[in-house]
Amino acid sequence: MDKLKKVLSGQDTEDRSGLSEVVEASSLSWSTRIKGFIACFAIGILCSLLGTVLLWVPRKGLHLFAVFYTFGNIASIGSTIFLMGPVKQLKRMFEPTRLIATIMVLWHNKGLALIFCILQSLALTWYSLSFIPFARDAVKKCFAVCLA
Repeated sequence: MDKLKKVLSGQDTEDRSGLSEVVEASSLSWSTRIKGFIACFAIGILCSLLGTVLLWVPRKGLHLFAVFYTFGNIASIGSTIFLMGPVKQLKRMFEPTRLIATIMVLWHNKGLALIFCILQSLALTWYSLSFIPFARDAVKKCFAVCLA
């Protein structure tokens, strides 16, 4: 966790080739990109959840679900562009460490919409954390401490 704080605050003196590469590729500061990511991601998740709730509205529910859920997915997936940029993200989507999460993000099914909305949100969260240095390790440690 301390390593994550050092990297995100710019105090890490070790070789940070991955983070340095990201910072050099964008004119936005790291903190601005993190804030943009969080804002877009939160809006996307809220729209997806709203779409899921609207699924059960009589007559227009399916149409409202399609609009809000699609917009939510676009916003959530688009939020990771703040972290890596669009080209690098597309290249890295299909790396072995992200392949299962990528498949889950692209998987839709009306009959199991609620279950897949939850799974998709979790997969997208895990996928997005893979772009933040040491974030997955920090989440794993937090869960290990909470469940211990």
